[in-house]
Amino acid sequence: MAVSTLPPQVTPPRFVLATGGPDDLDAEVVALPVAVPLVGAEADSALVIGPGAVALDERYDLLGILESERATGKAGEVVSVPLPEGQGTLKRILLVGVGAQRRDDFRRAGAALARATRDVASVATSIPALEPDYGLEAFVVGAILGSFNFNWRSTGPEWHAAGTITLADLSPGQYAAALARAEVLGHAGWRARFLATVPSNLKNPAWLAGQAREVADAAGLKVQVWDEEQLAADGFGGILAVGKASATPPRLIRLDYTPPRAGRKTPTVVLVGKGITFDTGGLSIKPAEGMVTMKRDMTGGAVVLSTMAALADIGCPIKVVGLIAAAENAISGAALRPGDVIRHYGGRTSEVTNTDAEGRLVLADAMAYAVEKIKPDALVDIATLTGAMKVALGQHLGGYFANHDVLAGMLAEAAEVSGEPLWRMPLAAAYEDKLASTVADADNAGGGPGAITAALFLQHFAGGLPWAHLDVASIGDAPEERWEWTQGPTGFGARLLLTWLGQQDPLAGF
Repeated sequence: MAVSTLPPQVTPPRFVLATGGPDDLDAEVVALPVAVPLVGAEADSALVIGPGAVALDERYDLLGILESERATGKAGEVVSVPLPEGQGTLKRILLVGVGAQRRDDFRRAGAALARATRDVASVATSIPALEPDYGLEAFVVGAILGSFNFNWRSTGPEWHAAGTITLADLSPGQYAAALARAEVLGHAGWRARFLATVPSNLKNPAWLAGQAREVADAAGLKVQVWDEEQLAADGFGGILAVGKASATPPRLIRLDYTPPRAGRKTPTVVLVGKGITFDTGGLSIKPAEGMVTMKRDMTGGAVVLSTMAALADIGCPIKVVGLIAAAENAISGAALRPGDVIRHYGGRTSEVTNTDAEGRLVLADAMAYAVEKIKPDALVDIATLTGAMKVALGQHLGGYFANHDVLAGMLAEAAEVSGEPLWRMPLAAAYEDKLASTVADADNAGGGPGAITAALFLQHFAGGLPWAHLDVASIGDAPEERWEWTQGPTGFGARLLLTWLGQQDPLAGF
């Protein structure tokens, strides 16, 4: 029997802006940035501390401590300086490396600070004040995501995130909007990671639809959910076929965002997310070790849901429709069989030669629906789709395909800014013949190169629209804590999509 509710969870830190320096603020921990001097800069030391470090350095010889610890100042390096009794509230100084002060460096410093201040009530730091125009957002996002934890213990969480992080030397009047945006991005990444981490004895298609309704109510979105009977009536053969073996029937979820003052000419983007709430592989069953992480096979759906929840807060200027094709790929007497032929929404047919290539079957239905009913200006799908992408890219990059260079360029830029890196893969028509079937329009598992043939399969459902396919199976799980990634499901993609859709004109140049 499914467990009905989750226990209380860890929550992200609260952030406050302050004009005073970190040594002027009443905090248990003060965190100061340690930077590597820029090429050509004059410095008395190999490392530079600050801002806000002069008085503290004079009192505690912080540069001397860095030297004795052989600190390098690389991003994410932390030197902890415990203070003697009698220093008031302040108990510890952290010297946190920010390297060359790039966006990634600030994000890594934020995550390192979060890990070093677990269970601390108050922290003051001047790290983002070094380069607030871009360092503030990156630092806050890193600190939020570095604080992530999921708990289902009888004794409660092992630890809690820092209570309040005060960002020193930053005027609230000047930087409040930037902080609000940073928190939106960080919380969206947290939500996507949380949804992907929830175990599948609770998380099923109906539960995911319930989460979508809660998001819609909170964010002012329109919501529509197809149950199994409505899916059958409307011809969503791919979603039904994948989900028919499960005791928990499939769902298609639609969320609509409309910006203020939108009109008939306001463009529309559709986001499609794979929502396989658990993937056994079906009758083409996965080996045991390959099934362990499959609660996160709805990462694409989690990302779409988290993105939709944050569009108003990020100021997205265009209409966005989110579609989540949700099903559990299970095994029973009703299971989809190798050799079966299914009819997708719109009529195209697929021969199923591998029931573990199920994600493309549900995405195909949602994409075909988007093309016919919504007619968007651009279509983007996101999915933990192929093990081949992990083979190609390892676990630090997501892959993507696109049939439109402007869209591809915008996603690449958003990936760079957001810290969710993508690598463009070739949508190579040379492998199109691998999709050939003797009995249907296509074979759902055309063989290697697997990520490319999966993308080519989906391209037939894009209707010739500007389209991008994000295959994030490579980075769907983090094998260990690394920068802002915590071990386990990553929820990769929400920051990236919001960075793109939060621009003044996300479809410029189309």
